[in-house]
Amino acid sequence: MKRLALPIVALLLLALVWFLWPRHDEEAGTIDPNHPGLPVSSPAQSKIENQKFKIPSPPAAEVSHLADLLNSPAGDIRADLRILDECLATFRTNFPRDGNPVGSNAEITAALTGRNKIKFAFIPPNHPAINRNGELCDRWGTPFYFHAESGTRMGIRSAGPDKKLYTEDDVVLTP
Repeated sequence: MKRLALPIVALLLLALVWFLWPRHDEEAGTIDPNHPGLPVSSPAQSKIENQKFKIPSPPAAEVSHLADLLNSPAGDIRADLRILDECLATFRTNFPRDGNPVGSNAEITAALTGRNKIKFAFIPPNHPAINRNGELCDRWGTPFYFHAESGTRMGIRSAGPDKKLYTEDDVVLTP
């Protein structure tokens, strides 16, 4: 009789653990894309749960100081273009297979501000040179024009003081 009692107790204990173990499947609700494995709950339920358990925020992107002097009153537009060129060169060294960030000014700015595979901000996301549309702007407030000449070469153009691209006062950096 004692031989039979031990396996039965073990099975009952296992069944109890199985029933009491928290589940994160279809029965528990939709899965939250921001926290995979955690079910989406109502606001009231979330407030109660957040009081019980602190869910850690995703780690913030690390930030470089390469662009600290971008659009600084102590510099000029040529210095600004060199700073951006250095940020792009550093980006390329971290992504040798990908090369330059691609897309519009806003997409390139997003990649440079930490929305990349390694979550590293080559330019701080809150830099004053970034306008509300997420574009990097020159010292006159006009978005820079980026032109990828190859995977490893990026031309950068400032519209200059007249704020119009392709006029005589444009300043261009072509690596």
